[in-house]
Amino acid sequence: MDNYDKLVERISRSANITKEEIDRKVEAKRAKLSGLVSKEGAAQIVAAELGINFDEEKMKLSELVNGMKKVNTTGKIIRINPIREFNKNNRQGKVASLLLADETSNARLVLWDTKHIELIEQNKLKENDVVEITGGNLRNGEIHLSSYAEIKLSDKKMENVVTTQVFAQKDLKEVRPGETVSTRAVIVQAFEPRYFEVCPKCGKKAIENECKEHGKIQPIKRALLNIVLDDGTETIRSVMFGEQINALGLKDEEIFSLEEYAKIKSSLLGEEKIFSGQIRSNQLYNTTEFTIQQIENIKPETLIQELEAKSK
Repeated sequence: MDNYDKLVERISRSANITKEEIDRKVEAKRAKLSGLVSKEGAAQIVAAELGINFDEEKMKLSELVNGMKKVNTTGKIIRINPIREFNKNNRQGKVASLLLADETSNARLVLWDTKHIELIEQNKLKENDVVEITGGNLRNGEIHLSSYAEIKLSDKKMENVVTTQVFAQKDLKEVRPGETVSTRAVIVQAFEPRYFEVCPKCGKKAIENECKEHGKIQPIKRALLNIVLDDGTETIRSVMFGEQINALGLKDEEIFSLEEYAKIKSSLLGEEKIFSGQIRSNQLYNTTEFTIQQIENIKPETLIQELEAKSK
């Protein structure tokens, strides 16, 4: 089940009404709002109208939906990323992030409060620790903790957690920024690759053979490729890097030479595959974009299952 199905199931249990009835209420709510909210968002509104308050409930990671203001959950830390320093709008600070998982899904957890970050710096929060989260908020598919939220160690044991990234299967017309989704789609437009250079040590963007962290370096050339996908319900501009470009069948010499790329560009059009990644909002151009993280070929058995499902 995807997030919407699990959310509907939870509402059904709490309100003691059928999932079919909740589905009807959700579609009616979306129609009333001219389709401006996602199915998950409409389900949250329906839940509130039914007197269900998720703010006080502890939820599984797979049940969390973008826009939730008070996220209460428990998960196991399976990865801690390096703490970053930032200087934005004359404000300096630190931000930490880690990957939290339970038996249903996983999600990125972002810490902004210095006291929370100190728990990592002082090794009081480590990989494989189980933690309880109270008062977080979910935006762009991530759980964010401010100074008003709480993170603490839990006595709960978690063994079989989901360590691989989870993608919800969705039609492109249904996607919203922040969601990690998977869709079967066709490439209908392809653009020329763009090139940039990165530091060989940290992978961050290099400018004039220099990395902010490692100084003078011998940078590595990287490429990004923009394409337009169409799944039959909507089109979306998409971007992919490195291995994902190779997954389309392009060799490095075809990627890093515009002359060679021009020879094979037309062969990309009409390619149908399963694309997975994150939906993001491009604020510069006020558009929604798809950052592709995985590309899979369509298996014959998948087509057979779809045909069988439609014939029922």
